[in-house]
Amino acid sequence: MNTNRLVVRPVATLRQQVIDGLRSCISDLTFKPGDRLIERELCEMLGVSRTLVREALSQLVAEGLVQIIPHKGPIVSVMTGDEARGLYEVRAVLEALAGRQFTERASEPQRVALKEALHELSLIRNMQGQEGIMLFLKQKSQFYEVMLDGAANPVLTEMLRLVHTRVMMLRATTLSQDGRLPQSYDEIAAIVDAIMRNDADAAAAACKRHVEQAERLAVQVLAESTD
Repeated sequence: MNTNRLVVRPVATLRQQVIDGLRSCISDLTFKPGDRLIERELCEMLGVSRTLVREALSQLVAEGLVQIIPHKGPIVSVMTGDEARGLYEVRAVLEALAGRQFTERASEPQRVALKEALHELSLIRNMQGQEGIMLFLKQKSQFYEVMLDGAANPVLTEMLRLVHTRVMMLRATTLSQDGRLPQSYDEIAAIVDAIMRNDADAAAAACKRHVEQAERLAVQVLAESTD
């Protein structure tokens, strides 16, 4: 008797895997702003049907990561300086609120988790090259997950995740600038320090400063790329 069985992956799960895979390729600059996203090539790369690829692209269009260009098809979104500035301004307000609410609401285990997330960042803050940048971004996302969990504001979580998704293609670029990785770590350490002192105002201000530094670099990089 043949005991081999076909493993059927739930369609919803597979669809999410395709979305996450394409999103990751955009965030790590495998697909750069302006690159065409050819359905046939994506199907081959991901090993899935064209229907799933189209559904994933539709989701990324909704998130602002992909644009549909008439007579050309989907491309990785090209962000203008004004768009980046607007996103970072919103991000600054949301992250300041997250820092404030974490300080006011987080439990002791959540505070410990935040310090642990900072420690993990400290281990990779001086790494060089693209690998170091992507590891730092991955751990920084974990840091934000802990902060949002402690802030205990589901609406804030949903809104900030959307903004992070929109700016993530810029984050790898800004972190590649000389000295930005350790500087980013120092800014995050200042946030944690304020939180551990139970200073909600200082935590909010530190969060805002961190985003403003990232905004300055992002707008500068975009300006240089259009020169």
